[in-house]
Amino acid sequence: MKKQILSFLALACSAFANAQSQPNFVFIIADDLGWADVEFHGGNTPTPNLNQLLAEGIEIKQHYVAPVCSPTRAGFLTGRYWSRFGITTPINNQGLPFETVTVAKALGEVGYSTALIGKWHLGSKSEWGPNHYGFDHSYGSLAGGIAPYNHRYKKGDYSVTWHRNHQLIDEKGHVTDLLTNEAVKWINEKTSAEKPKPFFLYVPFTAVHLPIREPDEWLEKVPAKIVGNVARQYSACIMHFDASVGRIVDAIDEAGQKENTLIVFTSDNGGSTSQNNDTKYPDDDCPNGKIPGNNLPLRGQKGSLYEGGIRVPTIARWPGKLKPGAEFETPVCVVDWMPTFCALAEVKIESAELKWDGVNLWPALNSEAPLPNRNLHITGPGGNRWALRNGDWKLILTESKNRDSPDMPKAELFNLSNDPNEKTDVAGKNPEKVNELKAKLKKQRKLDIASKGGL
Repeated sequence: MKKQILSFLALACSAFANAQSQPNFVFIIADDLGWADVEFHGGNTPTPNLNQLLAEGIEIKQHYVAPVCSPTRAGFLTGRYWSRFGITTPINNQGLPFETVTVAKALGEVGYSTALIGKWHLGSKSEWGPNHYGFDHSYGSLAGGIAPYNHRYKKGDYSVTWHRNHQLIDEKGHVTDLLTNEAVKWINEKTSAEKPKPFFLYVPFTAVHLPIREPDEWLEKVPAKIVGNVARQYSACIMHFDASVGRIVDAIDEAGQKENTLIVFTSDNGGSTSQNNDTKYPDDDCPNGKIPGNNLPLRGQKGSLYEGGIRVPTIARWPGKLKPGAEFETPVCVVDWMPTFCALAEVKIESAELKWDGVNLWPALNSEAPLPNRNLHITGPGGNRWALRNGDWKLILTESKNRDSPDMPKAELFNLSNDPNEKTDVAGKNPEKVNELKAKLKKQRKLDIASKGGL
């Protein structure tokens, strides 16, 4: 299947004759950054670089992801719901079959240079790493979030995880700086080449995931009104991350690629309130206390199917193509970016070949045509919780796993047009709508069962 699809790609995409006609793509994901952790959503931490990116781009106001990290990453890379692969929680085993056509593979077939710099978390051994899924270059953590200075994941088989192109390495420095330096270096190398190719750079930062310990230079910049050790560390982490986004954007602009690059910034899930100095991680002298992830006024947090767990701050910038300062209100999902990038890169492939759940957002983003009404299907951790968004309606369904009690699904229904913060469950007053959305959800769950295991 892999060879068949890639051959189809190579034949259908005529020879890559004019690299400059194909845009570059930079996709930046923060880790556990909450809805109101950013200044432009009322956060108490300055985020001047994200503010500037927003001023030059558009805000996608209803951008949905999974409630935890690995599923969101699978959805972005494949254009398919993570549950199609049976991925519903953070994983260390191989997440995607090797024959999966990722966005990196598809773009590579039409002449793109591709790199993943940051957190992979779809297979925490080298033999399952990103270079096996279409990335020419990879660097960072094969596993999940890591301690900031020793670069170790949780204690156990996958703790040693820092790598460059699947070769495990030891380096000194703060994780955010190391990732940013590598991204800027890679951009400079690709844009200064004698015959530059279009590029796709995926930067899944580990910030602001625990455990957090920031350099003094960033702690000194935290506003005095923010008090408490972990709260100040968290604020410093956000500011550090914000500056790193600015450095990557500056590298693009200084290379003369500003008008030819679509930059997307988002988060992998909502903000967290877990303990910062998690004892599952090797000690890195990180302070004790709860992470103050802020998703207000949205309900819920990381791991939840309420809006605070799955709706995240998102910006898209492409000067001359997207109207600066505009707001895009139509609900979209992280699975939409692969179809969008492939359309813009003129990858001639039928979406049915790859079983995409996502759609090409570009006609809607640049106001050429609206998106059709559709179902957005989100499976939560454990595989017994689901959300379905259809128009203004949102159904959340939870099945009990208690064997001593009846396995009775609990349905919650919200009308987000007049209750965006999900304060009032109206399932009891709208049984017909509940049954209608349950039927739609049932169809999606059947596709999960049929697809599990990949292509």
